[in-house]
Amino acid sequence: MGGAVTVLGVRHHGPGSARMVIRALDAVEPTAVLIEGPADATDVLALAVHEDMEPPVALLVYDPERPDNSAYYPFARFSPEWQALRWALKGGRLARFIDLPPSHRPALKRPEAGTGPAGTAPEPGAATEHRPDPLDALAAGAGYGDGEAWWSQLIEERRGGEDPVGLFDAIRHAMEAARTDLGPTPHDPSEPIREAFMRRSIRAAIREGHERIAVVCGAWHAPALTADALTRTTAKRDDEALRGLLRRKTEATWIPWTYERLSAYSGYGAGIASPGWYDHLWDHGDRRSERWMTRVARLMRREGLEASPASVIESVRLADSIAALRGRTLPTLHELEEATLSVLCHGNPLPMRVIERELIVGARLGKVPGDAPTVPLQRDLAALQKSLRLKVSASEMVLDLDLRKDFDLSRSRLLHRLAILGIHWGTLRDDQRQGASTFHEVWTLQWHPEFAVNIIEAARWGNTVAEAAGAYTADRARRAEDLEELTGLLEHVMLADVAGAVAALIAQIGSLSAVISDVRHVMVALPPLARIMRYGNVRGTEAGLVEPAVAGLLARVCAGLLPACGSLDDEAAGEMRNEIDSVHAALCTLDRADFLDPWTQHLRKLGDADIHGLIRGRAWRHLLDTGAAPAEDAAVRLSLALSRGGDPAKAAAWLEGFLGGSGMVLVHDARLLSVVDDWVCSLSRETFEQICPIARRTFATFENPERRQIGQRLARGSAGAPGAGGGATDDYEPARGALVEPVLRMILGELP
Repeated sequence: MGGAVTVLGVRHHGPGSARMVIRALDAVEPTAVLIEGPADATDVLALAVHEDMEPPVALLVYDPERPDNSAYYPFARFSPEWQALRWALKGGRLARFIDLPPSHRPALKRPEAGTGPAGTAPEPGAATEHRPDPLDALAAGAGYGDGEAWWSQLIEERRGGEDPVGLFDAIRHAMEAARTDLGPTPHDPSEPIREAFMRRSIRAAIREGHERIAVVCGAWHAPALTADALTRTTAKRDDEALRGLLRRKTEATWIPWTYERLSAYSGYGAGIASPGWYDHLWDHGDRRSERWMTRVARLMRREGLEASPASVIESVRLADSIAALRGRTLPTLHELEEATLSVLCHGNPLPMRVIERELIVGARLGKVPGDAPTVPLQRDLAALQKSLRLKVSASEMVLDLDLRKDFDLSRSRLLHRLAILGIHWGTLRDDQRQGASTFHEVWTLQWHPEFAVNIIEAARWGNTVAEAAGAYTADRARRAEDLEELTGLLEHVMLADVAGAVAALIAQIGSLSAVISDVRHVMVALPPLARIMRYGNVRGTEAGLVEPAVAGLLARVCAGLLPACGSLDDEAAGEMRNEIDSVHAALCTLDRADFLDPWTQHLRKLGDADIHGLIRGRAWRHLLDTGAAPAEDAAVRLSLALSRGGDPAKAAAWLEGFLGGSGMVLVHDARLLSVVDDWVCSLSRETFEQICPIARRTFATFENPERRQIGQRLARGSAGAPGAGGGATDDYEPARGALVEPVLRMILGELP
């Protein structure tokens, strides 16, 4: 049998803990280092010392049959487990993860390992019980407001000098007292099983003959893994606790991680509030305040903000003074933030948000070796990223592409193919998401660690990005039951240039449109196809393939539009108006008479039908804008719709349909303006109050210059009179005006 077991209880992702772990390992010189981590990832641990491995990285353990069933185990440079792993591998010692493998758990998918200093994580769906953080109780006894601040100053921000093993013994005794008060399983029913598995792993290392064993684990678990704990809890008892665990096949690999995902704000259970600050502490044990304030000033200058050397010096002095007043030998991040806000930011909290995002949290993205286990699709994507010079970054990057250049066109196709597969590395600018109409595409790129799982999930569709996008599209087309989904997918496929998928999608669209009875679904599907037909050739795709589909859908729309517009209430009429606008805009973009002529004919039928006024007014507006109806006819229809004998509410709906969105027709056509003006002036007070909300809603859609010009024309009396043919009239009579002039002067405050 072996000998001593030294348990090092740490705070996950703590630089002070990491330093103390290295010093403790140097002092103990163990022959085996056992680390809290997934036991079924042992095969890939050797990559931790690879020269191309750059933290932050994460172990990804997943079910190959269901890649979405996965678990992440992140590590930073300052993570104690990471430093212990590298210490053992570089020294030729046994390095092994000893925590309960995800393959033994009821469900793989769960939060990342660890919650808080103790480093435990509940299973999804498990019954949880709220309990106070054990560090909070310890911090309260030491006079601190919360456990995080107490632990950071006591452990993470200290510069060393004491006996490391003795410090870990003190931590273990503190946690033992906390476990006695709070109970051994305060919030996680799986905790006894995990600790039983870790004890079994320690016993296995002892049986292998290791004389000195170091166990690196979350501080909460430390009392349960000591030599005394191995004696108190027998192997038989632990075996009984582990009996009947589920087993399933898993695979493990390393993936890049980010400091943003390491942050507690991301929802990560063992997250820390300030990964960037901890990274700074790991690099700079001495003069950390001066170096930190220098980084803050450099960032502020880069953002165009003033940060002089004198302000940096004053900030450091203020932070030191605040720390001294609080009885601390060195400023913590809290004091440095207060000094930064006061001196460098002049009390303005807005720059602090940038400092928090860029420095306190940080935007570092890790890197893994190229020979790490991965799927063929990942290797193909990595090769494409390299050949197309697309940098993988955790920060947002703007990519402006000129699609007339083959290189930029290839970049665009890759991003669209990834989007089809659900890997949204790039996001099109808002005004281009509905299909770019120029040779330009502007993307925002930002890499997220979870894309690694998305890639593994997509790998079942093919070994290359193009092959996987094509196979996924074909499968989705076969299963689609919604015409809008198919046309939206076709638009993505055309932009992505997925070979062989276009014809299958068009055939499916034709089959599905033939059996759809709701004309609105057909109307929603038509604009994307029209955009493809108009702009597809800009990207070198065969846009002509969709012309028969556009013609077929338009015929269906024209045949069913009038019946679909009957008996609509106000809400349904508004929705139908929006669909009519979309179809009309798409057909105007095509600018083809063989499509526009039948459409305008049916618009005229809508304008003359006995249907909701909103639809009739909209139909006449489109007829007027396209020149399919002369202004005289539109003025007559407007006059009839606003006649005194009609229902004011219906008249207001007609007016809203005719004018909604733009008032330029009233600016350029005095006759139409006169008709509207006379109608408004003819309304009684009660009727005006009834339709005023509708009228205000209509005129609120006008641009400010349009409203101003309409008001000026009305103020000048240039609206025209009915039958004036659009000409302006001036009916002012000076003699009659002189009669009221003295009264006006008195009202305006002038003496007669």
